[in-house]
Amino acid sequence: MFPYLRSARSALLALSIFAFATPAIAQQAPAPTSGQRPVQTADDPWLYKNSDLVHDDAWKFGRLPNGVRYAVRKNGVPPGQVAVRVRIDAGSLMETDSERGFAHLLEHLSFRGSVHVPDGDSKRIWQRLGVTFGSDSNASTTFTQTVYKLDLPSATPAGLDESMKILAGMMYGPNITPETLNAERPVVLAEAREQPGAQTRFQDAMFDLMFAGQPLAKRKPIGTTETLNAATAQTVKAFHDRWYRPERAVVIVIGDLDTTLLEQLVVKHFSDWKGAGPAPQTPDFGKPSTTGATTATIVEPTIPQMAMLSVSRPWTVFSDTVIFNQKRMIDLVAIRIMNRRLESRARAGATFLAAGAGLDDIARSANVTSVQVMPVGENWEAALKDVREIIADAIETAPTQAEIDRELAEIESSMKNRISTAPVESGVSLADDLIQAVDINETVTTPQASYDIFKGAVDQKMFTPATVQEASKRVFQGTATRAIVNLHKPDAQASVKLNAVLSAKVSGTGKPRADLAHVKFDALPKLGAPGTVTSRQVVLDEPKIERVAFANGVTLLVRENSSETGKVYVNVRFGRGLRGLPSNRPTPAWAGGGALVASGLGSYGQEELDALTGNRQIGFSFNTDDDAFVLNAQTNMTDLSDQLKLFAVKLAAPAWDPNPVNRVKTGTLSTYAGLSSSPDAVLSRDLDGLLHSGDPRWGTPSREQISALTPENFRQLWEPLLATGPIEVSIFGDLKTEETIQAVAATFGALKPRPASAAVSGGARFPAHIAKPVVRTHTGQPDQAAAVIAWPTGGGSSGISEGRRIEVLAAIFRDRLIDQLRSQAGVSYSPMVASDWPVGMPDGGKIMALGMIPPDKTDFFFKLSREIAADLVAKPVTQDELDRAVNPLWQTLLRRSSGNMFWMMLTNGGAGDPARIEAVKTIGIDYRQITPADIQALAVKYLVPAKDWSMVVLPEKAKKAPARRR
Repeated sequence: MFPYLRSARSALLALSIFAFATPAIAQQAPAPTSGQRPVQTADDPWLYKNSDLVHDDAWKFGRLPNGVRYAVRKNGVPPGQVAVRVRIDAGSLMETDSERGFAHLLEHLSFRGSVHVPDGDSKRIWQRLGVTFGSDSNASTTFTQTVYKLDLPSATPAGLDESMKILAGMMYGPNITPETLNAERPVVLAEAREQPGAQTRFQDAMFDLMFAGQPLAKRKPIGTTETLNAATAQTVKAFHDRWYRPERAVVIVIGDLDTTLLEQLVVKHFSDWKGAGPAPQTPDFGKPSTTGATTATIVEPTIPQMAMLSVSRPWTVFSDTVIFNQKRMIDLVAIRIMNRRLESRARAGATFLAAGAGLDDIARSANVTSVQVMPVGENWEAALKDVREIIADAIETAPTQAEIDRELAEIESSMKNRISTAPVESGVSLADDLIQAVDINETVTTPQASYDIFKGAVDQKMFTPATVQEASKRVFQGTATRAIVNLHKPDAQASVKLNAVLSAKVSGTGKPRADLAHVKFDALPKLGAPGTVTSRQVVLDEPKIERVAFANGVTLLVRENSSETGKVYVNVRFGRGLRGLPSNRPTPAWAGGGALVASGLGSYGQEELDALTGNRQIGFSFNTDDDAFVLNAQTNMTDLSDQLKLFAVKLAAPAWDPNPVNRVKTGTLSTYAGLSSSPDAVLSRDLDGLLHSGDPRWGTPSREQISALTPENFRQLWEPLLATGPIEVSIFGDLKTEETIQAVAATFGALKPRPASAAVSGGARFPAHIAKPVVRTHTGQPDQAAAVIAWPTGGGSSGISEGRRIEVLAAIFRDRLIDQLRSQAGVSYSPMVASDWPVGMPDGGKIMALGMIPPDKTDFFFKLSREIAADLVAKPVTQDELDRAVNPLWQTLLRRSSGNMFWMMLTNGGAGDPARIEAVKTIGIDYRQITPADIQALAVKYLVPAKDWSMVVLPEKAKKAPARRR
């Protein structure tokens, strides 16, 4: 199937903890060596068996005599990189009851060491090749597969050869010994312990209900504590020998090397792999059951009240054909229309805060239509009833052709954009897309072929009111219909109420469809006459960036570069950002991200804006930076003028629809309890505020402050912020410079001169040193805690070079903490060390170490962190350790530097602050010309014991009773 349909099918609600995504257990990776003799291989387009889709001939498909299937492809995005994926057709659904979690455990063990690599050496070898541990090298285990991933950032034939040797050895010869098992088992148990309890319990209850009678209900990839503790080297090796076989493996290699070489390396390193014992049969994943409970309730006060309805059918994706895709496209249009109606109702003020439907194939076990509903307040019955009415309306009454055409126009726009940007699609994206296709019995084809399939369906008039109405009926018919509700307090009648809502007869709302045909860009408020350019200069030669000033004070940074075909990035910075907000009192600024864009502009609200931009390559995002508010989007040269007009009108003539403000308020209050539900939730709520000495510009507002939000005080804050202060427009990408300057002149250059706005607040204040950690508590799992230690550094554009070098220090600190806290002690799965140097603030930077750990290990975390800091102060690091930190950082920068967004981020704010432009020129020196002595000097300067600050998040003393389920 083509990627558009796969990605669009489930892009619905931003309620990620309830999404029907297949759980994936992430892990980090290993290193390289040499090879075997080549053997004969066969060209074999195995991916397209039983498919009539156009083959993507850029891929070279083959099969080795031992059964290993492979695909190789040359791709130069980003330059120099090669991405390798090794997929094993074995996930948690292949486990027996006593093996639960073994597929994921084996993934961990494979990375520790193998026949070619001693225990622990993989990471160090790959770091020397510029690989970032956990980003460029990782793996994932799902219900149906285990995928090993390696992205070599600057791949040489020798480095790739060594890497392929290591990966092959990990597949057929991992070191599964009592010693490696006992070393890695605590890491896996730590990963299980760190999962969010309430969300996990809800998902468990949901899977128990919706996949009752199928292995999927009881086969989470993480496994169970009991089976993981009972695992032995012998039992894990038995699982490996049974499932890690060449005929169950797919090897994908794509990158900036010749295809023939890539194929030769697959042949060289994977041909001698032989399976151990007889080949197993893939177990039967079962079918949705018609018997059993149809409803369930669970009480989890720390996650939003939520109702979920599902309609399940047997999974039947046995061949990927043109007609299969076209029929699914009709289903997709039906779902899109439903979701648009649901969102329109929610925006206007309804009984539900958010609702959405999705159509997904789940783990080769079922095809599922799911509906998620978040009620306003406690009345989930009314919300679910109203959502059912909207669905019934779609089933009973055919949509208008205008509604269908709107969805088709958006789909077509997206597909055309993918065609135009196909030349710059990264090898990583293409490799991951192919892996996904293999996992769900589908194929890949070219963007043009995908579009041709779509246009073929349009030309055949497959998208009519009758066919879309029939699809609306079809996606809500199935083997089993079930529903689950999460409550915030026990209700003995909840199951009875839920059954009553499900069985109640509902009919369509009968409300007329909104007619948005009148919505045009020409109807937006008029701007003034095009502005005059007062100066123009090249501020950076390599890459070439120009600064253009207009008579009204607006400045433009522009870079014409066609390396990303069809992509133009737009960033509009205005006002003073956090520095323009008061530091001595709370404000409604926190609601800006959710409500400011949705509040509309001119006479248009969010509904009209969607209609205006849906079939165009136009975006509209907002965020707050240290020293500016930011509107940003990705567009193209054709749509650039209207993109700029939309942003300019937002500043000149904003609308103040109260519904988005009320919706943000209600939604934030509904999720507020979750901010105490786990250590990481408490950190997300409190840490930023604490690290800024309680400054209200950072951190999370209190429940009382959220409750005090009104449309009136929201407007009172934001109206003057939109109207004052400097404007810097940055436009980088596949553009024409002269036309771009004219477009800015006609929009932002046409605005009236804006009143100046001085920064009303200073920089950030790092908290004072404390002898004992600040203590916060959480209401979640009693075996979960978190610990944080931080040291102040600095900020400001004059110190950018120093900030970059501190990143290297932090990378070395992080590597040591991971080795000692995770790999050796097994105390934490995901410890981290990060550096923050705020360019838009004169201070407020920090180095911070953080770990999710058991409650009794907090002292150990602080002791270890301070010992690492003291050692970095006491003596220089080795050159090898420095190289293993610098190389991945530098390779990441090189990869990003091939994209225009990288240079835009570096120069943001540079129109008014030349130091930011000058700092671009020293980036190579800052990262590459750094010595062990420099690292030690930075540690001496910043890792000062008398200045550190620490925090712990511990479970509440009274253990809460387990959630009740009915």
